[in-house]
Amino acid sequence: MRRLVVVAGLVVPLLVPGAFNGEPLRALPFRMPGADSDRTLLTIAQLHYDGGGDWYANPSGVPNLLKAIRERTALPVATTPRVVTLDGPELWEVPYLYMTGHGNVHFSDAQLVTLRRYLEAGGFLHADDNYGMDASFRREIARVFPDHPLVEVPLDHPIYHLVYDFPHGIPKVHEHDGLPAQGFGIFLGKRLVVYYSYQSDLGNGWEDQDTYHDPQPVREQALRMGVNLFVYATTAVP
Repeated sequence: MRRLVVVAGLVVPLLVPGAFNGEPLRALPFRMPGADSDRTLLTIAQLHYDGGGDWYANPSGVPNLLKAIRERTALPVATTPRVVTLDGPELWEVPYLYMTGHGNVHFSDAQLVTLRRYLEAGGFLHADDNYGMDASFRREIARVFPDHPLVEVPLDHPIYHLVYDFPHGIPKVHEHDGLPAQGFGIFLGKRLVVYYSYQSDLGNGWEDQDTYHDPQPVREQALRMGVNLFVYATTAVP
């Protein structure tokens, strides 16, 4: 079930209770907690992964992005993010999985299967390289989808135009190696299920201003890109 809502001037299909990514929940292995809980609202879950990397990086980033989504769209969004693992049932309660860090990422064989099931069932993974995660993330995501390699997301894809327009693609937040920011993805059919922000550091741009002292225009661009990603992940836009 869907209904149309206005999101920053655009009409998009909005998830309603009992729906996930535009499809009835009964058709997918996702579940929702009790209706009397804030957990019924859409939110972002930060992935607690193994391997030794600082999965908990950018602690103020996701809460600030959720605040921006609540203020700028009509989507029913929670006030706080959640933390999930690939081993717990809470994974199946969230539509948007976010991972970041500076170090090593490792998925067990069972976690590989679970993550692939989650993404095939309608979930969305945003991996955000915080400078140091690149090699291990590429290795592990290739184990999840050996048959679907990471490719650069084309500039005409909805994630760059859905709410805010990014004609040149993902914005550059921090310098890292001085390379241009790039957005890579994995597609299942026409649906983008994994988005990898590389050489950008969106999560740092979402953080409180006094964390990195980034100029406000840079932080604004990062938040706008995050809004686009979340709206794409939680609506039925192809």
